[in-house]
Amino acid sequence: MRLSPRVKLVLIAAGFVLPMVFSYAAYRFLRPDPTGNYGELLLPPARVPAQAFDMGKPGAWRFDELDGRWALVMSDSGGCASQCVGKLTLLRQVQLALGRRASRVARVFIVDDQTWPRAPLLAEFEGTVVAATPRDARLPPGIGADRSHIYLVDPHGNVMMRWPAAANEKRMLRDLERLLKASQIGHNDGLFQAVPC
Repeated sequence: MRLSPRVKLVLIAAGFVLPMVFSYAAYRFLRPDPTGNYGELLLPPARVPAQAFDMGKPGAWRFDELDGRWALVMSDSGGCASQCVGKLTLLRQVQLALGRRASRVARVFIVDDQTWPRAPLLAEFEGTVVAATPRDARLPPGIGADRSHIYLVDPHGNVMMRWPAAANEKRMLRDLERLLKASQIGHNDGLFQAVPC
């Protein structure tokens, strides 16, 4: 079958134009995440607050009591409405999904108002460190004062990553697994002993 000169010209033009169209479409719609992380890396990382937190009973708690573990940290009202419960559930599920590496990660709930959580809530999320910002203290924006994110603290006390409060559990877990596999800091063969709630 003979092709007309017009058809030949269209085919030649398509040979030049189509690769440009496909490359533009790939750039526009199929771009991979440049970092490979789901969470947002915080550069430079901030330091955890050095202050003591209230424990709802005599005594105080500080971040350095995590004994060199990584920590997933959230803040919310002690009244803990549905979004707060969702964050606590997410932290627990992600930690459990880490399997044998779960002991390297602590869960911390910073109560950012003067309402202490109810006993049934504390029992439901046993193993979570619950600490309250003292009445006369004000934390800077970020860890402990940001209800819209969940933060990751490394074993040296650096706040190095954050996820949205309603993060995708599988993608958050993938970030943590990658970090724990690549880093030997915060290794502990024993189970995490949480500060009693």
